[in-house]
Formats: sequence, C-alpha cells, structure tokens
Amino acid sequence: MEKFRNFCVIAHIDHGKSTLSDRLLEFTKTISERDMQNQALDDMDIERERGITIKSHAIQLYYDHSDGVKYTFNLIDTPGHVDFSYEVSRSIAACEGALLIVDATQGIQAQTISNLYLAIEHDLEIIPVLNKIDMDSAMIEEVTDQVVDLIGCDPSEIILASGKTGEGVQEIMNAIVDRVPAPKGDPKAPLQALIFDSVFNSFRGVIAYFKIINGVLKKGDKVRFVNTGKEYGADEIGILQLDQVKKKVVGCGDVGYIITGIKESKEIKVGDTITTIENPCSEAIQGFEDVKPMVFAGIFPVDNDDFEDLRDSLEKLQLNDASLTFEPESSVALGFGFRCGFLGMLHLEIIQERLDREYNQNVITTVPNVTYFAKSKKKGSEKFIVKTPADLPDPSQLEFVEEPYIEAQIISKPEYVGSIMTLCLDKRGEMTKQTYLTPTRIEMTFILPLAEIVFDFYDRLKSISRGYASFDYTPLDYRQSDLVKSDILLNGDPVDALSALVHRQKAEAFGRKICKKLKELLPRQQFKIAIQASIGAKVVARETISALRKDVTAKCYGGDITRKRKLLEKQKKGKKKMRQIGNVEVPQRAFLEVLKLD
Repeated sequence: MEKFRNFCVIAHIDHGKSTLSDRLLEFTKTISERDMQNQALDDMDIERERGITIKSHAIQLYYDHSDGVKYTFNLIDTPGHVDFSYEVSRSIAACEGALLIVDATQGIQAQTISNLYLAIEHDLEIIPVLNKIDMDSAMIEEVTDQVVDLIGCDPSEIILASGKTGEGVQEIMNAIVDRVPAPKGDPKAPLQALIFDSVFNSFRGVIAYFKIINGVLKKGDKVRFVNTGKEYGADEIGILQLDQVKKKVVGCGDVGYIITGIKESKEIKVGDTITTIENPCSEAIQGFEDVKPMVFAGIFPVDNDDFEDLRDSLEKLQLNDASLTFEPESSVALGFGFRCGFLGMLHLEIIQERLDREYNQNVITTVPNVTYFAKSKKKGSEKFIVKTPADLPDPSQLEFVEEPYIEAQIISKPEYVGSIMTLCLDKRGEMTKQTYLTPTRIEMTFILPLAEIVFDFYDRLKSISRGYASFDYTPLDYRQSDLVKSDILLNGDPVDALSALVHRQKAEAFGRKICKKLKELLPRQQFKIAIQASIGAKVVARETISALRKDVTAKCYGGDITRKRKLLEKQKKGKKKMRQIGNVEVPQRAFLEVLKLD
C-alpha cells in the first residue's frame, strides 16, 4: 500500500484537466503513441465534440520514481461544469489527493473554488498546478498570488506546467509521490469497498467501479451489497487501464471493477459498500448523500408504444449518471412519460442527446421548471410539493406558494459589473456582497430564485461578460412568492405540456412571447387557429393563425356574382364545422423552441 497513490484532477471548465491528464498518460507510457488522441480519457462522442468532460474517468498508471521504487497511480479525471459537480464529489471520495489546476490566462474561477472546498471537506492533500504557462497571455505572478491567497500555501509549492507542451509533468509526478499520502486501510480486516461509479454493458450486465478501503477482494468471492442486501459471486475483477485488465486479487487501497452478472440496473447503487458474505464488515462506508435535482422536465416518447423502451434506457443512463432522477407521469397532450430531475440545463441537454445517440430514443421534452411548495386554504391542510404546473390548485383555493432560492457567486472583471447586476436584478435577484479578489477580478454574491436561472441565465451571463464571468451556486431555502400558472390554449383547449409557473409580474410578457413563437412554428390548417395565453380565466395574450385559403371560386369564369357567393358561403360553413372538430398538431420543434425563449 505504500506504493499506491490515488488522486483526482479538479478545476473549472476549460482549464485543461483532460489535456494535462493526456500528458500524464504519455509520460508514464500508459498509452502508446499510436493510440494517443486528444482527450484520451473522454470516451463519449459528445465529450469530444463539445470539448467538455461529462463523466469522471479512472485509469491506473505506473511510475518509476528516482529512488528506484515503482509506484502505482490511480488517476481520476473529473468534469469542470457546475452541472456535473456530483461526479466530482464521488471521485473525491475515492482519493487521498487532488491536483488543483488553475488556468494561468484566466485565474481562479467560481468552480475552482467550489471544487477546492469539496476536496478540503474530504481532507485531501491539494497540489496546486498552474496550467497553460506557455501562452503569451499567461499571468503567472498574478495567478500565483491568487492561489496563495485561496489555499494559503507557499508560492514554491505551486507547480508551473503546460498541458500542451508537457512542461512540468515530471514535477507533478514527483509531487504526487512526495505529497499525496498512501491509502490508509487494513488488508487483514473484513472487505469494505466503496462503489463510486457503474456502467451498463449489454453483454456483461452491470459493471461497478470501486475503491477498496479495507480488506482484499479475490476472484470468485461471494459478495454482498450492503445497502441493497443483494448477494452475488465476483465472476470477474480487475483494474482500470484504458481497457479493463483482469486480476485474480485486488488489494487494499486499490481502485478496480467488478462484474457479478447483475442484469437489473436497480440492484446496484452508487455509494453502496461491497463486502464478503463469509467475513462481512460491521458497517457500511459513509459514501455520498443523495443528489438533489435542481431542474425538472417531462420526457415523453414521440410514440407511446416506446414507453417501456424509454424506461429501460433511463435506468441504464442512471447507472452511468447517478444524478439523474425520474418517476412516471402522464400528460393529456403527450400521453405517458417520465418526470426527470437534472442538475441544470446543460445536464438536461446532454441526457436528451445521450438518449438519442446511445439508445435511439426520440423524445419530447416539456418546459423545465423547479420544485415548489404550496398550501391550500382548506382547514388543517399541510404544505405539499408542486412538481408540475398541473399540481397547483385553483387560485381561489391557494393560500401561498414557496419557491426555492439560491446563493450565487459570480466572479468577473470590473468592467462587466454593471451589465451583470442588471441581468441579476432583472431575474428578481438581490445583491448581498461585492469583494475585489484582485484589482482586475471581482466576486459578487446574489440571492436569486432558482426558477429564474433555470432557462438561459448561464448563457446570457457568458455573452454579456464576453465569456469572462464564472458562476457557481448553492441552494438556500424556500421563500413565499407571488406565482401564477400561465396556460397556453389552442382553439380553447389547454396544452398542459406548454403551461408554466411564472411570477405574476412576468406572466404577461412570458405569455406574449410563447404565443408569438407558436404562431411562427405551428403549421397553417384549413381552419383558423387561436393561440391564447391565460392566467386563470383571464386571457392575457392572443395570436391568430389564419386559415389556408383554397380558391373555391376558381372554376367560375365571369358569370353572376351570386354563384360565387353561394360557393364561398358553403366553404365558410365547412370551415366552421372543421374548427369545431379540428385538432391542432403541435410539432416537436415547437416544444424545443419554447425552451430557448429568452
């Protein structure tokens, strides 16, 4: 165990974690030159296309130190985006040290700070690394001062490196050996292994990734999953390199995988403890708490016959991404589907794309919202959860609604402060703190309703600050708000998938925007379509799509006008009848476009 080092790579998005991980893989010759590619650990197409890490990736490296000892490194590369912070918390639980990477051209950003606090909570040894020092715009001295202020370390402890050129990699390797402690544990104690990730393989079933805290695991051992109580045989165990490498024994302090032939994704839980049946451990490891979704949206199959396939796909995705939650729901407009919980809008977008690419599921997503609490005026009634606009009682029966608030930290340059404050105040926020970290970097703290940042807040923040603002938030509490349900009616029929809960001040503007957008998107019919937005019984906005006109008088060449009138009257009657029985088809694009409204 003295020769083991378990560490993860943490940073803000785009600070070069995956590129630096590539250099570590090259340096230790874990990947041959022929197999090397950019973002070598990112195995999803979406990750490469977008240039972001979505999943944590574990891999084992071997390093010959200058003292002649061969060390085994277990490296976990983590995502940087705020929506995937749950992945980071799980990876941190499986490590003793962390490389904190800071981009020398951008300095410390919001996610850098929140990931650092996560690592400090788990008592990890922090090794600060200044990346991208080869760039002309690198502010080495300035960013070094920021890191010293943040961590309180000595400037000599900060390693200067470049993920592009490979500079500083040798120093990083030496620092990992010298500074990161070896795993603590008792190889002779009963087996205790923490599951920190899992994937589904259609041939092998569920593959669980674990870190052994105490004891050893041998191939063929009978094992028990403590929280679910299920018992299995360890059919195959091994360690994680670029491919899975089979082993007879995985020792204390090591990170590996186990295949037990589980086919049901429900039977395995991330954060569970694995132990042996013949010599079980006395208690489960305190893993990570259940994740709290921030954004809820309905996901419905385009064809109702695909409901069960969609359930299977979501269960398999949940194995790979434990921060996704879902439960069945039904909608008048869309039939049967699922109410899914996500950590943010990017998370929602990625899940939708993965369902399409990995499981061929064509789905419709409804307008995202957050969870509210409401209380009705009935005597003795309790507060209840409102997950969809349909759950909200009639306004006359409603006593109050509470919505979730968050505390947001925004770090930016001073010249963008005005436009950032305008944006936050427009989103019903209030400013609580403003601190200058350095003369060119300012940290602002706002209290905001979560519902206001769900849609496009992050995108707008990036555009008004030209990409220089970084954003992170923590949930606060629930507060009473004046919220109303905005309904969209097509020819008098409500479309429940388009209704939303909005603040009374913004309800009218929101209704107008949706009506205008739907007018552009809905195809014209043989009859008139009235698009209306209403709050309760009051209609606040209306657009009309005029009917497609067929020229029924084309066959009349000249002649008496009464003949033409007769034909037009006949057509008018037909159109009236058609409008009474005509159903309006809402294309899938309309649902997606409504999500993009500013």
